[in-house]
Amino acid sequence: MFSYSFGNQSLETLLEAAGLTAAFNANLEKAVTYAKGLAADGLLPFARQAADGPDMEPIAQAAARITANADDLIVLGTGGSSLGAQAAIAIARFNKGTVRIHTPDSLCPFEMDLLFKELEPRRTHVLAVSKSGTTAETLAQLLACRAWIEAGAHAADLGDHFTFITEPGDRPLRTYGEKLGSPILDHPTDVGGRFSVLTNVGMLPVAVSGLSVRAFREGAKEVCDNFIAHPETATAVVGAALTQTLNEHKDITQVLIMPYAESLRAFTRWHGQLWAESLGKDGLGTTPIRAVGPVDQHSQLQLFLDGPNDKFCTFVTIPSYGKGPRIDPAEAKAYGLDYMAGRTIGDTVTCQSRATQETLRAKGRTVREIVIDGLSEQNLGGLFVSFMLETVVTAHLMGVNAFDQPAVEEGKILTRQYLNELDIE
Repeated sequence: MFSYSFGNQSLETLLEAAGLTAAFNANLEKAVTYAKGLAADGLLPFARQAADGPDMEPIAQAAARITANADDLIVLGTGGSSLGAQAAIAIARFNKGTVRIHTPDSLCPFEMDLLFKELEPRRTHVLAVSKSGTTAETLAQLLACRAWIEAGAHAADLGDHFTFITEPGDRPLRTYGEKLGSPILDHPTDVGGRFSVLTNVGMLPVAVSGLSVRAFREGAKEVCDNFIAHPETATAVVGAALTQTLNEHKDITQVLIMPYAESLRAFTRWHGQLWAESLGKDGLGTTPIRAVGPVDQHSQLQLFLDGPNDKFCTFVTIPSYGKGPRIDPAEAKAYGLDYMAGRTIGDTVTCQSRATQETLRAKGRTVREIVIDGLSEQNLGGLFVSFMLETVVTAHLMGVNAFDQPAVEEGKILTRQYLNELDIE
């Protein structure tokens, strides 16, 4: 599925050269002990989303209902209620599914206007997702979508245009769905939004896109099984121990995720929220940076190479020698591009990734490469759960709660206050 390495050096050699062996081993021991405790408890709920779980049939039924009656699906959700789905379905955009999926996760009036101009209300379905059922951005978008659909040609039963995912109980989003008579799927109460990609939150859009929910979860299970059986070498455990060691002893305050695949661009956004909101607490935390190769070699790489040495760099690569269009030899040579003659686009990307990593290492940067063997549902499911586990283990080493977000809640309270104070024209 995937493996990790640190270039031509072993991790042991890298640590010894930096004088970090003892500090890393201490953090690794703590991380392994914690991982074993998680394993003894059957892992955390976000990692227990089974390929044959009881929610599989409701997801399939909801997806079938949407695809049978819609050409477009608007997924309303912000943060974890949308980013995971965006990252998951990105690998399907060219060759899967019959329904176009739109994810206006940022509350932007101009984007909503453009979206409504492009779509046909009669053939549009809306999926509204909020764990709490009180997310202001999602509720505002939902009300706007309902008014737009109601004003245009629509199904005889307006509720047929909507599906909801929210927690059980008395909450605005659920009450709204009940009054419409629309299907409502229960958001797991024990899984937070930013950890919810493998639940129905991420997997219903996956099913609509034509990808396999079962394969995503089977890939995640494979990683979880390895985490349980071999925590001392698991990508998540080693990554957490190294991140914490570099932060404590080398002032590494930023973590870079740089995949060399355009389909993983959305994955970097998902990881950015997961990492920042889980770890940035009590004056602690490391800042996530998003980049995509090779394009960001022409922008951010200058900073990574010649700026401060304060980043732990993770490259996610896919073997791509011989993949993609091949450059015509005669055309390349005619313009002095002999080095491209007969090479494929995949050859170029692979060599660029290798060169960038080696250049960073030569500059003293710590670089981890995670190699996946393809852009498949299994591999992406495994990556999702691996990075979630790495986040949780890192939080444990830092001594913070990975699952709350107290500072964010303060802003939500003030937003409601300011809206109440506005004069309505």
